[in-house]
Amino acid sequence: MDKHSSSRKQRNYRIRCIGSLIVLASFAAGTPTLPGVTLSRNEAIKIGKRIWQNECNGTITGLTAWNEGENFASLGIGHFIWYPKGQRGPFEESFPKLVSFMTVRGVKLPTLLLGAGERACPWNSRQEFLRAQYSPEMKQLRQFLAGTVDVQAEFLIARLQNALSKMLAEAEPADRANVEQQFERMTRTPQGCYALVDYVNFKGEGVLHTERYQGQGWGLLQVLEQMPADEDDAVKEFSRAAVVVLKRRVANSPPERGEARWLPGWLNRVRSYNRD
Repeated sequence: MDKHSSSRKQRNYRIRCIGSLIVLASFAAGTPTLPGVTLSRNEAIKIGKRIWQNECNGTITGLTAWNEGENFASLGIGHFIWYPKGQRGPFEESFPKLVSFMTVRGVKLPTLLLGAGERACPWNSRQEFLRAQYSPEMKQLRQFLAGTVDVQAEFLIARLQNALSKMLAEAEPADRANVEQQFERMTRTPQGCYALVDYVNFKGEGVLHTERYQGQGWGLLQVLEQMPADEDDAVKEFSRAAVVVLKRRVANSPPERGEARWLPGWLNRVRSYNRD
């Protein structure tokens, strides 16, 4: 491929999908769309790799996990949730959506994932999942996930693109202008975009009522609501607000879940948003 063709392909990619973080959702009549923030394809992949590091320590083995005490597998760079048949929980199931997204993008799927957009996780328990760690199917799945970091990053950014309209619909009318303003301020820099993409994958949009303790959520909406309107450094204030929201989640959580054991790692993660 010649240099000019490569350049055209890169520009087309930027317009078509993740090269530009196009935060141009139309959510209500008369509401102006937000200005887009341009990210190169390499910057988008960098976001994906940073999230891979956050969720899986950047390892291939970490791409297939089932955490103790949970009733679902966590797969891919974002540890996307996949519930077995007959199992559900308060958290949104995201892995089948990723597979459907990949199918639309024309990605060739391994046999294990054919039809995964419409069916349950094939492992019925954590014990069954762990016994299959070195099976040919699991090895193939890990290699597939390691080889599709770019598409997974695209999926994560697409989720963020859809988040703003959901958050504005859920927010109290008096809070909507501030939520929109803080979201727009964060999208002005690659670091701010990374923080938004990572947090919405990490703790959700904050719009599901099943993802609340004592009526209070811990998602992106709640972090944006926590941010003051006049802070000069949006990323720094986002990081501080996320610390407040996550501490509140643990304080509100059922004692039997023992969520305090996770808090140091969570806080390290969101504090890292303020570091390049």
